[in-house]
Amino acid sequence: MAQPRFRVGILGATGAVGQKFVELLADHPWFEISVLAASDRSAGKPYREAANWIGSRPIPPQVADQEVVPISTELDCDFVFSGLSADVAGEIEGQLAEAGYPVISNARNYRMREDVPLLIPEINPEHTALIERQPWREKGGFIVTNPNCSTVGLVCALYPLVKTFGVEQVHVTTLQALSGAGYPGVPSLDATANVIPFIGGEEEKMATEPRKILGQLVDGRIEPATIRISAQCNRVPVLEGHLECISVKLARPASVEEVREVLCTFRSPIADLGLPTAPEQLLHVFDEPHFPQPRRHAELGRGMTVSIGRIRPCEVFDVKFVALVHNTIRGAAGGAVLNAELLVRQGYLKPRRSPVVAEA
Repeated sequence: MAQPRFRVGILGATGAVGQKFVELLADHPWFEISVLAASDRSAGKPYREAANWIGSRPIPPQVADQEVVPISTELDCDFVFSGLSADVAGEIEGQLAEAGYPVISNARNYRMREDVPLLIPEINPEHTALIERQPWREKGGFIVTNPNCSTVGLVCALYPLVKTFGVEQVHVTTLQALSGAGYPGVPSLDATANVIPFIGGEEEKMATEPRKILGQLVDGRIEPATIRISAQCNRVPVLEGHLECISVKLARPASVEEVREVLCTFRSPIADLGLPTAPEQLLHVFDEPHFPQPRRHAELGRGMTVSIGRIRPCEVFDVKFVALVHNTIRGAAGGAVLNAELLVRQGYLKPRRSPVVAEA
């Protein structure tokens, strides 16, 4: 099957999320980086000079000498990935959508807007229908967002239980990696041998975003799930990988064995679409009592698999377990790339000029 190749732009290309987009897209079979856009301070420089590169591998050679351009509504690309910070993302992303560009955003600004999909492809692929309600659609533009990085791990772990048993209440305590704070992130004197029991806005996102993602699309609108969620969020001295301790009250009783079986046998609804970034397994269930661990398991499924372990009875609710999500891949840039791949398959993304065809 022939697959058109798309030219993509990266907004905020020199930042931490932008750099992760560069890493993930450097050898992507469908997408090629045609635009690296950043602030006026970086514009005009080759990418290797503009970016304070923090990746674990060298800058991909095909973009090292590419010139960084200022962010504008005249970018030479088919669509854009946004790694912009929330303080500027709202206005810029809206302007680009108005100018006819599809925007795949990692920022929080449009997540809870009623006509914008808050998307995890394995969970709510049908929510992309909201695109048709957006005011930018007539000009070819739209906005799709991915959730907060901690929300992603929580929702992926809950979804099979919601489908099978129903879920009424959730309590979750997160142990979140330093990379979730961006770069330079948390000051060293706060982060070293310490835990910070507050992450601004995080608990509110975890209480509200899952209700939209797990909601039902009815007559072109999302009816939010009625799950009640209490979240406590902590920053811990781990580089990559958010660990989440989750307790769940089910709508109907189920044994630990039944819960484990449902999680182990979950099959992604997008498994047959051939999306390059999708993992073979969305969920990996461990039986070892001391797994999952961020340093050992965050990279499972190339960082796109959510790990689950320590499934056991809960003394207050029905069941409790631990989940692990790679925050900068599945919870950020990788999730956005997977969103774009789904949008390609669904026909929402199209080349803006005569396509160069690549083999899928």
